[in-house]
Amino acid sequence: MAQYTVGDMVAEFLTRIGVTTAFGIVSVHNIPMLDAIGRRNAIRFVMARGEMGAGHMADAYARVSGGLGVLFSSTGPGAANAVPGLVEARFAGSPVLHITGQTATKFIDRDTGTVHDVPGQTAMLAAAGKNAHRVRSAAEALGVLIRAATEALTPPMGPVSVEVPIDIQRMTIPRPAALDHLVLPVPPPLPPSEAALDEAAAIFARAERPMIWMGNGAKRAGPAIEALMALGFGVVNSWNGRGTIPEDHPMSFGALHGNGAPPIQEFYGTVDAMLVLGSRLRGHETGDFSMKLPSVLVQADIDARAEGRSYPTALFLHGDAGLVAEGLAKRLAGHIAVDPGFAQDFAATKARANAAYRATLGPYADFADQMRAALPRDGVWVRDITISNSTWGNRIMPVYGPQDAVHPVGAAIGPGLPLGIGAAIAAPGRKTVAMVGDGGFALNQTELWTAAQEKPDLCIVVMNDRGYGVIRHIQDAVADGRRFAHDLIGPDHKKLAELAGIRAYRVAAVEDFGPTVARALAEPGPSLVEVDMVTIGEHPPYAPYTTMGKHAERAAAAAR
Repeated sequence: MAQYTVGDMVAEFLTRIGVTTAFGIVSVHNIPMLDAIGRRNAIRFVMARGEMGAGHMADAYARVSGGLGVLFSSTGPGAANAVPGLVEARFAGSPVLHITGQTATKFIDRDTGTVHDVPGQTAMLAAAGKNAHRVRSAAEALGVLIRAATEALTPPMGPVSVEVPIDIQRMTIPRPAALDHLVLPVPPPLPPSEAALDEAAAIFARAERPMIWMGNGAKRAGPAIEALMALGFGVVNSWNGRGTIPEDHPMSFGALHGNGAPPIQEFYGTVDAMLVLGSRLRGHETGDFSMKLPSVLVQADIDARAEGRSYPTALFLHGDAGLVAEGLAKRLAGHIAVDPGFAQDFAATKARANAAYRATLGPYADFADQMRAALPRDGVWVRDITISNSTWGNRIMPVYGPQDAVHPVGAAIGPGLPLGIGAAIAAPGRKTVAMVGDGGFALNQTELWTAAQEKPDLCIVVMNDRGYGVIRHIQDAVADGRRFAHDLIGPDHKKLAELAGIRAYRVAAVEDFGPTVARALAEPGPSLVEVDMVTIGEHPPYAPYTTMGKHAERAAAAAR
C-alpha cells in the first residue's frame, strides 16, 4: 500500500467536504498537497497566472456557487501576493479557504534566510482575512483544516488561511478514519430572541409605509423577504445584496438606493419604518453616511458588532436574516395595514428616479438596457471598479438572482477579470460578463491566458477611456481640474486577446454595444469586447465620487 501523507490528507479532506474546484499556483512549498490533488483527480485545479488573480477567482467562485472557494499559494511572496484576494473576500463576506505552504518547522519565524522565509506571515494573513492558523504537527493537521473551513463557512463568513509547513506536508501518517464520515460542524442559523421579534413586530405593526434594506447577509433570505413583501413592504438592496429579490419586481428599487438618486432619498422621508437586514449600510454607498434614511431603523444582523456601527437604530436583532424576516412575517400577518397608495407612490418614484439617473449618463444612457438585453436572465454580471460600473453597472443594470452579481466590495481596481473567470467557472451552462476598465484590466491582464486555458463562457468587456476615468473626475473636483498620473498607454486589447487565442471585437458606436456583446456571448468559450470610449465620448462625472473626494479633502484640512 502506498504511503499516506499529510498532503494526501489535505486532498482527501477537500473532496470529503464537497470541494470540486480549487485555484492557485504550484510552488516548492505546496507540491506535496497539489501532487496529491493531481493523483486523486477529483478536484479541478485552475492554474492562475498570479496569486492575486487566484484569490479573486476563489472568491467569485464562492459567491456564485454558494459553496467554499479554495485557494492554494506558496509561502512568503506567494502568500503575500494572495493578500489582495483575501482582503476583497473579507469585504464581500466570501467563504474562502486559503491553504498555503510554510518553510520547514525548524526554520519558521527565525529569519534564517531560507527560501520564502517571511517572519510574521501568519499575522499578515490573519490581518487580511477572518483568521489564520498554522499546522504545527502532522497529528493536528486534520483538526486545523476542519476548524478553518468551518470558520470560513460560519456567518459572518470570510477567508481563513492555513499554513502547512513543507516538512509536515511530506510526513507519513495513518489515514484518519474520521474522514469517512466527515461533516463540518457549521452551526445552524442563529435564531433571534422571541422578545426582540415581538418588539420589532410591534414597531412595524404601526407602520403604514414599511421598507426593507437588504445586504449580503440577506441573500439567502429571499423567500422570507417575499412573505414580508406580500404584506406590503417595499425593498431596496445594497450593491452586495443584489438579486435577493429580482430587481425588476415592482416593489424593489434594486440597487438605485438613494445616494445619487434624489427622488428615492426623498421617498425615504415618507417611510415610517425600515428593516435593515444583513447590511453594513456601507459608507461607500451612503455618501459616508450622509444619505438620510428613514428615522425609524430596525437592524438585524448575524454580527453583533453591527449594532450602531453606521446609523442609529430603534432596535437591533442579533440573528440570521432569514429567521428574522420569517419571524416578523408570521407576527405581522393580519396585524399590519399598509397605506393603500404606498405601492403606487413606490412605482412612480422608481420610474422617476431611473429616468433622472439615466439622464446623467450622456452617451452611455442606454448601455444598461443593451447589456441586459444581451445577457440571458440567468447570466452572471461581474464588474470591476470602473466609472461605467460605478454609474450604470452598479445601479440600473437589473440583477435577478442572489448569486448573479459580483463586484469588488472593497472598491479596488483590478479584480474584475479574475472575478469573472472564477464566477464563470462556478456557473457552467450559464453566460458570464465581466466589465472592466482599461486601468483595472492592466493589473491582471495576464489572466487572459487563464481564461484561454480554462475556456469558461465569459465575455470580457473592456471600457477603454485610456486612463483612470474615476480619478480624473475626482481630481477635477478637488484639485481645481489639475490632472496628474491618470493617462495610460495600454495595449490594443483586441490584438492582445487574439494573441491569447480569444475571440475579440471592438465597439466604437453606442448602437453597436449590445449587439456586439450578444454576438460574443452566442459562441462558447471566452471572448473580449473593447469599447472605445474616446470615440463614443467621455463619461459624464459621477457625482458621488466627486463628493467623496471633497469629503476627503475637508477631512484632511480639519486634521491639519
